[in-house]
Amino acid sequence: MLVRLLYASRATAHTEAEMASILQQSRQHNPPAGITGVLCHSERLYLQVLEGGRAQVNALYARLMRDSRHTDVTLLHYEEISERRYAGWTMGQTNLDKLNPGTVLRYSALPDFDPFTLSGDSSLALIDELMSAAAILGRA
Repeated sequence: MLVRLLYASRATAHTEAEMASILQQSRQHNPPAGITGVLCHSERLYLQVLEGGRAQVNALYARLMRDSRHTDVTLLHYEEISERRYAGWTMGQTNLDKLNPGTVLRYSALPDFDPFTLSGDSSLALIDELMSAAAILGRA
């Protein structure tokens, strides 16, 4: 059974080296576990969607909740799915600090992106828009 999980968290100390390390680890460990997804990040936030088998996604989420690189890990959306939406990415990524405020305003009350104030559906719609606009990097 496939599932899709979306969570947000607050970065503890976001650096370019740390981001590169997170992406490298994801791209190394996710394919053998059958996990695909997208990591959206800014200097202060992470928004990540994971897809894969229920056991594998749940196990990864449990590890992520204990990861010291972020705090306030909050589940925004979880669903069973019949097919993957992000199958092309072992872990795609995009920088939320570079979002056009107009894009954010389509899904948010304020132009400053804050996934903790959005519904999971709105956050997924934003990620889908970024994907269709080719704003997500790292296609596998």
